[in-house]
Amino acid sequence: MEHPPLPRTPILIRLFRLAILIFVGIGLLAFSLAIALIGTQMSLQERIVPGVSVGQVDIGGLTLPDAAAALRERYGALEEVAYVFRDGQRFWTATAVELGLSLPAGALAERAFAIGHSADPRRNLRELASAWLEGAALPLTLEFDEGKARAFLQTLAGEINRERQDAQLRLDGIDVVVAPGLSGRRLDVDATLAGLSAAVLAQSGETEIALVIAESPPRQWNVMEAAALLETALSSPLQLIGSLPNGDLLAPWILTREQIIAGLRVTLAGEGDERLYDVSVDLGAYASYLRTLAPSLSKPSAEGRFDFDPATGQLTPITPASEGRLLDVDETIRRLEAAVFDPVNRRVVMYFETLQPRYPAGITAEELGITELVAEATTYYWGSWPNRRSNIALGAGKLHGIIIAPGEEFSFNQHLGDITPEAGYLEGSVILGGATVTGIGGGICQVSTTMFRAAFSGGYAITERNSHGYRVGYYEYAGAGPGLDAAIWQPDVDLRFQNNTPYHLLIESSFLGSKDALQFRIYSTPQWRTVLEPAIIRDIVPAPESAFVEAADLALGQTRQIDYSADGADVSVYRNVYDTAGNLIKRDQLFTHYSPWQAVFEVAPGDPRLADEDEAEKDGIAPVGVTG
Repeated sequence: MEHPPLPRTPILIRLFRLAILIFVGIGLLAFSLAIALIGTQMSLQERIVPGVSVGQVDIGGLTLPDAAAALRERYGALEEVAYVFRDGQRFWTATAVELGLSLPAGALAERAFAIGHSADPRRNLRELASAWLEGAALPLTLEFDEGKARAFLQTLAGEINRERQDAQLRLDGIDVVVAPGLSGRRLDVDATLAGLSAAVLAQSGETEIALVIAESPPRQWNVMEAAALLETALSSPLQLIGSLPNGDLLAPWILTREQIIAGLRVTLAGEGDERLYDVSVDLGAYASYLRTLAPSLSKPSAEGRFDFDPATGQLTPITPASEGRLLDVDETIRRLEAAVFDPVNRRVVMYFETLQPRYPAGITAEELGITELVAEATTYYWGSWPNRRSNIALGAGKLHGIIIAPGEEFSFNQHLGDITPEAGYLEGSVILGGATVTGIGGGICQVSTTMFRAAFSGGYAITERNSHGYRVGYYEYAGAGPGLDAAIWQPDVDLRFQNNTPYHLLIESSFLGSKDALQFRIYSTPQWRTVLEPAIIRDIVPAPESAFVEAADLALGQTRQIDYSADGADVSVYRNVYDTAGNLIKRDQLFTHYSPWQAVFEVAPGDPRLADEDEAEKDGIAPVGVTG
């Protein structure tokens, strides 16, 4: 029999059933996996979960000791890597472990073991599943003790570091020695340590570590320039060339290199980088030697001498002026010092300052304020011997034509020059120490006396005047009174007066042989009027008796008087100086004390008067001397 068809299940019901079957299957699978994971986890309680690696080493499933051993086996060689530190040709080596690098194998194994071994079961399952399915790779990390590395680098610093040595310059005998210096060096431990740490920890394979060294170059300053100066200074001796006033050359004075080096000075001046070597020379030690030569090498300028023509008011040159020269020691030394550093010119010529005369040939009376005669004096030498007359003429001529500037002091001895035979002076009788002696220049005191009287009557300031010891007859001729003589004796006894006016003075002398007279005239511009009062004579002491001295050139009965008797006395002469309006502006007293003086006669040997003289000496009466 045919059965009727069964009714068909709806599609939705079938789909629902299928879903239930799939869900149940997945659940069963998940349950199975969970059971498996739990079982695996229970079996890995003492082991690292599978899939865990450190660096390039798979340590999953290994116990901690085995994992640590595996890591040491694979990476332990890193501790023995040798690192090189190079400084030029020098180098140092140290292993990684010596520098503080270590492989923490145990710590790395424990870090790996921590995966899936926490106190949270669900977390452990997740980490176990993740490691199993995807793997868990941990980085290889090394430990680095910078203290060990720093200690090693500080040891290197002790060998590398050095102080800077700056350039030096010195003299070794006559050799110039230059030390160029040495750079200072300092190992920068911190910077080098940073590079070392990076290289060691990065494990880049670079085993040569750059040393960071700071260098400070030596300060050279100007050492080479200074050395060049010293080389020049000592390259050869110096020659100092000079000449005598007449133009004759002197033998060169050689300054040796040893003498040059004695004067060289090398100093380092300034601060820090601004310091400089200073090379100088001081040859001042030779100045005293040159000063001893100066008088013989120098020559004074010669002033022009003139006559004044009152009619025309003009000066006529009688002796031309000439330049002089003076050895300038300081400038010569300066030039000598400059030549020390001259590589070419090693010859130095002495430097002479040119001395220009004050009164050259073209000067005029108007320029000098010379307009007319302002003072004059005349003395007489009647009865003088020929030698005395000759000396008077020679001495007077040396003072003719001299110009005295305003404020200038006139010195008789200076203008006269030396009284010597070489200067043309002859022997004559002079007084010396109260005795009659024969000496050079008898009669010169007549020249000084005449000059004194002109200056005194002109109103000029007398700054030195010395009288004779007794009244000399020559100086009282023609009614001249006593107290107006002036004695000189070289080099200490002088006649001096000052031109105390604003105008120049011109001195002229005339030796009037036909009149046995000597005259001095002073020309200038009148400044005042001078009046001399008659001499006042007091306390007169009579002259001693005549004295007789032997003269071999006289025949018996012949007599020659060589000095004349004079009474002693105190004499005062007053000088009144009036201005142009007639007002008295000063009154001077000239005081002189004269000792009594005896006449002296020369007689022939054997003259009976010589016997009387001997008796007088026995009685304590000695003849006195005579004067020129």
